[in-house]
Amino acid sequence: MHTVVRIYSGKGAAETIDLIIANKKDVKNLMHSVKGFIDYSVVKTEDGGFSVTVSKTEKASEAITAAAREWVMANAKTLKAKPPKVMGGKVGLKVGAP
Repeated sequence: MHTVVRIYSGKGAAETIDLIIANKKDVKNLMHSVKGFIDYSVVKTEDGGFSVTVSKTEKASEAITAAAREWVMANAKTLKAKPPKVMGGKVGLKVGAP
């Protein structure tokens, strides 16, 4: 498994997170369109937020990151938010609910 975290902060970050949450149907369809997608979560914080994507492979994570970037650029252009900080890596440990 591979995970990518996108951290949105600064000008327009909170509005970008709000927009993503408000368009959950479109975002869900976008994520489900990528082969290898496992899970996607968005967390709102005081000054913006972050998203966490889990995929089966790094290639799937890269495809989802590209699709997310395109969606945000197309739908949040007027917010003029800076791009999120993106980090990712291979999952080393996963603990699920019992």
